[in-house]
Amino acid sequence: MEKIPSFQKDHNTLAVGLHMSAPANGVTTFDLRFKKPNAGDYITPDALHSIEHLLATVLRNSPEKENIVYFGPMGCRTGFYLLTVNLSYGEVLSLLKECIPVALSLEEVPGSKKEECGNYLAHDLAGAKRELSKYLEILEGL
Repeated sequence: MEKIPSFQKDHNTLAVGLHMSAPANGVTTFDLRFKKPNAGDYITPDALHSIEHLLATVLRNSPEKENIVYFGPMGCRTGFYLLTVNLSYGEVLSLLKECIPVALSLEEVPGSKKEECGNYLAHDLAGAKRELSKYLEILEGL
């Protein structure tokens, strides 16, 4: 089987930050790398789940909502994928710098009630906010 593009990247050298892949079928994938791969520091499953709910909600309510295709976690728990159309690296960087503070201001995890979420007990708002705050600092340095 052919190795998919995300497995072709050398994860030994992949740094935290924001990485852009070449567009495929009009969709550009952004790698929001919160943690250095294989370094022993991972986002906890509950915080990962909460970040997904927080940022997916804020991004899909942003002025760029029509250009957001998908936002979701990486199975390795080192970050997230953001799939977009018609957005450049600079536009996504600016969008994240605008959206993360909005996510940090939320006092509850959107969509975290039993009728809204398939694993509603697995959330950690405080942990999500810690991880988002650290990632925002990384983005501010780019």
